[in-house]
Order: sequence, then structure tokens, then C-alpha cells
Amino acid sequence: IVSWAIGGAPNPKAQSERFVNAGVRISEGFGMSETGSNFAMPAHDLPTLLRKAGSCGLPLMTVETKIVDDDGNEVPTGERGELWVRGPCVAHGYWKQPELTAKAFVDGWFVTGDAAMRDEDGFFYIVDRKKDMYISGGENVYPAEVEAVLAELTAIGECAVVGVPDERWGEVGRAYVIPVPGYTITPDEVIAHCAERLAKFKVPKTAIVTDGIPRTA
Repeated sequence: IVSWAIGGAPNPKAQSERFVNAGVRISEGFGMSETGSNFAMPAHDLPTLLRKAGSCGLPLMTVETKIVDDDGNEVPTGERGELWVRGPCVAHGYWKQPELTAKAFVDGWFVTGDAAMRDEDGFFYIVDRKKDMYISGGENVYPAEVEAVLAELTAIGECAVVGVPDERWGEVGRAYVIPVPGYTITPDEVIAHCAERLAKFKVPKTAIVTDGIPRTA
């Protein structure tokens, strides 16, 4: 394998690093049906791919972007918010769905529904879908961030983190992990690994080791 293009969901930083360290030019990008392709990593530049592992790249030509808070105000560099996109590649609305169009298209901007962050060099990082976020004790938790930490463990082949009801905190995280064939891992090891790398409220309260995770396709 010489190069690999990735899209559809945030790619864990640890996975990108494994490919790049093996000499594979892994280029993560971002786009949607409503917007076309909007971001791309410099696939020819291995040092940058490694330094910016986990990023979906820089905005493409003619694409305008901004990251906003819940009131539509732009957030500072390094802070998380919702990604909005504008440009000639962006659709004007949904066919015969005026209510949905009014919610998703604001003054020419498309409201992506994705939580994102921009670093000091202008590289963008997709954190997660906003609707996948859960709130634990008043704090926002994005499952993709926790899943990226779990991906660092060589014993884990696949994982998924979801919010589940909790009487004290409202919601807490639950991690489902599938071990790599030939490896074993315990729920305590999963939680301990997260506790070393994440804020306490982001650490899953429970972990379940399983041989399968439900899929949509």
C-alpha cells in the first residue's frame, strides 16, 4: 500500500500514525452530500501527515469555513464548536423541504452538525457528530475522542463508546470493545487506559468486551 484516502468519520490519531510510520501516505478528508469535498490533507508530505495525524486537513480552494458556538458566534482557535461551510460547491437547500432547509442553511452557510476544532496552523479536526455527544455531569463528552484513545491499545481491534443513563450524572460513558484475534483485554484495563489519558468525566464508567458491535451496513 502506497497511499490511503479516508473519509466518512474521524480517523483515530493512533491509527493514522501507524500507517504513516509504515510509509503509507494516509490522507484524511472531509465532505458531505450537501457540500462536496471541503478539506484534504497534503498526501505528499509525510512529516506533516505525522505531525497533524487525526486532522482532516486544510480547506480546499473556494471553500469558506467557520466554527461557531450555539449562538452562531465564531469561537477562538483551538476551541470546539460546530463547523459551518460556504462556497460554490454548497447546495442551496433540500428539494421540497423548506423547514429542513431553513434549519440547515443560514445566510448561505451550511450547518454541518459536526463538532470541529481548528489549530494554530489552520488545520481542521472533526471531533464528532454533535448528535452523538452526551452530557455527563454537565460536561460535553464526544464518543469519538474516547474511541481515539482506545484505538491506541494494540489489543483492541474495534470499539464504540455511547452514553447511557445514570442517576447521579445524567449520562455516563460505556465502551464496547472487540479484541484483536489472539489478544485479550479486560474491562478494567480499558477503563484504566482511559483514566491515564482523559479527564475524569470522559472516562467510561463501564466497559464491555464483546465479539460483535451492531452495524448499520
